[in-house]
Amino acid sequence: MSRANSPDVLVIAASNGENLKLAQRFVEEIRAQGSSADLLDLTTLELPVFTPRAQEQGVPDGLQPLQKQLITAPRWVICAPEYNGSIPPVLTNAIAWLSVQGDDFRALFNGRPIAMASFSGGGGMELLMSLRIQLTHLGAQVVGRQLLSNYSKPAKDESIADLIQRLLQMSPLQL
Repeated sequence: MSRANSPDVLVIAASNGENLKLAQRFVEEIRAQGSSADLLDLTTLELPVFTPRAQEQGVPDGLQPLQKQLITAPRWVICAPEYNGSIPPVLTNAIAWLSVQGDDFRALFNGRPIAMASFSGGGGMELLMSLRIQLTHLGAQVVGRQLLSNYSKPAKDESIADLIQRLLQMSPLQL
């Protein structure tokens, strides 16, 4: 697929609160490093809850534009809060819908460089571990460093810059 007008990095926010603010900081840093970035707020999408019954009713209207936006960006940053010790429902739901499109559930993720960050009111580490496991299972190249922040430990500009540098050095695998 052509990447003519696609960003170098798509920053995905899985919350409209502190993680959206964190995602905006990532977009600013990516641009400051001379690359292009777009921001995707998953909370603005109208995706029904994924179930086999919902899948039988067809592809939701918002899924194809989402899939196109994700396919055309060679690298992603995911900013998500921890929900009940794991991945937030809006992100899990989007991944579930995306993974049942086509014959290969890994197709969208396989070989794609992805960085992870979280602003979490709780611990946040369970989210990062769960998300790393899921993304790795889907075939993504997950950046070794991750960013965990909260009210008592805000994200440092230097940490965001370092994570972006690491991500930008990675290229999608040609599978």
